[in-house]
Amino acid sequence: MSKNHLGEFEEVVLLTVAVLYGKAYGIAILDEMEANLDRQVSIGSLQTVLRRLEKKGYLTSELGESTPQRGGKRKRYFMVTKYGQKVLQDTKDQRLGLWQMIPKIAFE
Repeated sequence: MSKNHLGEFEEVVLLTVAVLYGKAYGIAILDEMEANLDRQVSIGSLQTVLRRLEKKGYLTSELGESTPQRGGKRKRYFMVTKYGQKVLQDTKDQRLGLWQMIPKIAFE
C-alpha cells in the first residue's frame, strides 16, 4: 500500500480538477461533480478538501483575473501537480490490482 493514501472524496476532487484542466475553480468543480457523479457536495467541504490537497502538494492554485460579474473578486484556479498525478496513478493501480484478484466465483 502506498504511503500516500487518498480518501474517496479527495480522489474524486483530484480527478475532477484534472477533468476541468485549466478551468477548475470552486463552483466549476462543484458543478462537475454534481453533474457527473449524481452527488450533492457542499462548497464548504469542497473548499476544505481543496486546501488540504494543496497543503499535501497534490494541487497548486493561482488567482485568475477579476471580473465585473463577480464584483471584482478573482477566481482561484486549481491544477493537479506531478506529485498529485503520481498519487492518483498509484491509487488507480492499487484498485485495479484488487479488482483483478477477485475470483470470478465471488460475484456469481
